[in-house]
Amino acid sequence: MNKAWVIEAMQADHWDAVRRIYEEGITTGNATFETSAPEWAIWDEKHLKICRLVARKNGEVVGWAALTPYSSRHVYRGVAEESVYIAESARGQGIGKMLLQALVDESEREGLWTLQAGIFAENVGSIAVHKACGFREVGYRERIGSMNGVWRNVVLMERRSKVTGV
Repeated sequence: MNKAWVIEAMQADHWDAVRRIYEEGITTGNATFETSAPEWAIWDEKHLKICRLVARKNGEVVGWAALTPYSSRHVYRGVAEESVYIAESARGQGIGKMLLQALVDESEREGLWTLQAGIFAENVGSIAVHKACGFREVGYRERIGSMNGVWRNVVLMERRSKVTGV
């Protein structure tokens, strides 16, 4: 790993940078159906308290990763949906892959057995990064949602742990 890049646990005081990166992702139109980033309290409540990571380059937060629960049902306690966002200035440098792999590793240490993602079909870079980290395509949701008058397709991907929940 490049010594200038550090992956560490996300803290509440990272929120301003995390939110800015999230908003940059929203602006691309290929990251999420969301139209704005929420306030910290809402984001914090929706995401698992474990497996929240930031990537820093030369001290600056340039990416983040986190998990949301798949379901509140106990049987699905080891399944989560992941999100990885990279600052516009840091894209294409391998940080997304490093963050996603770190998220996979930490999720397995925490006992999660399946990570899933829904990725816009046009976001071929994200799909490639997920495949490189052991995710596979498990489905395709055609015209699942309309964004700015355009129907969007979503590729469903998942990674099943080989060490947890086997």
